[in-house]
Amino acid sequence: MGGFRADVLRLCALAAALGLAPLVLSGGYHLTVLTMCCLHAMIAVGLNLLVGHAGQISLGHAGFYGLGAYTTAVLTATLGLPVPLGMAAGVLAAAAVAFLVGVPSLKLTGHYLAMATLGFGIILSILFNETVAITGGPSGFTGIPRPAVAGTPLGDLAYYFIVAGSLCLVLLLSLNLLHSRLGRALRALHTSEKAAQAMGIDVARHKLFVFVLSAGFAGLAGVLYAHYLTFIAPASFGFSFSVELIVMVVLGGMTSLLGSVLGAFFLTVLPEFLRVFENVEVLLFGLILVLCMLYLPGGLAGGLAALTERLRRTTKRRTPSGEAADG
Repeated sequence: MGGFRADVLRLCALAAALGLAPLVLSGGYHLTVLTMCCLHAMIAVGLNLLVGHAGQISLGHAGFYGLGAYTTAVLTATLGLPVPLGMAAGVLAAAAVAFLVGVPSLKLTGHYLAMATLGFGIILSILFNETVAITGGPSGFTGIPRPAVAGTPLGDLAYYFIVAGSLCLVLLLSLNLLHSRLGRALRALHTSEKAAQAMGIDVARHKLFVFVLSAGFAGLAGVLYAHYLTFIAPASFGFSFSVELIVMVVLGGMTSLLGSVLGAFFLTVLPEFLRVFENVEVLLFGLILVLCMLYLPGGLAGGLAALTERLRRTTKRRTPSGEAADG
């Protein structure tokens, strides 16, 4: 229970930081980057549940992200459905397709499961590109409406708070899950599926549940993304983004949900800083990632925890009681 309270306190600190960030940042560009950080973090949290805690590798989560975005775009912009209904349908579509894909795919393990989800992501990418009459094809889908209050579309700042609030709710739900009986079952499954099955855990059901849940989080991020930019294109939901999502989870810390948030923020903000280096941008990006992997084996969350512990010990050593103890 103590661990849960500590995680909730960290979540409260994150929520406060996200709430105060617009007061510190200036300009619409910074707010857009921060909004994208929150959207990416939402997907990374779901992927962390799947990869870091349940031990199932997915290389197709960009597809669920795109599925949520295109579903709400078609329903609201083309068919004229109310925005809230379109957004709910986008999340449900991602979760439903994940269920259909997960039933056969999750019978596979290791690299075979990764290849199956990779194939699914590629199929969706082709559909987004080739169904021009529905999705707009490579040119993209335009005219997606923003959510409105009393007929007035939400501004960027109001929309940011919706996205940041959704991220905090996703984190709270995930933390509750991990500190429940289901979370303990997922960790047992990660350690050894055979041992978990021997203890009476329904391995197939738990794997399917966490796969569908993580896809639902990706779908939620997708619908929020579509109605934020009001334009989407297949290039945003390709294989490279699926790989980037995995890197966010690994870089943040495989067993830390809040670490995944750090990883998502880091990998979303870093390219923006490196744009000034133009020709060597990709080289520097790769170098920084390699250094992080070498010197932060526990991810950003592990490195931050180690730094906090070191500072605590240093402070304790410098206190009068600490000096007396040394004497």
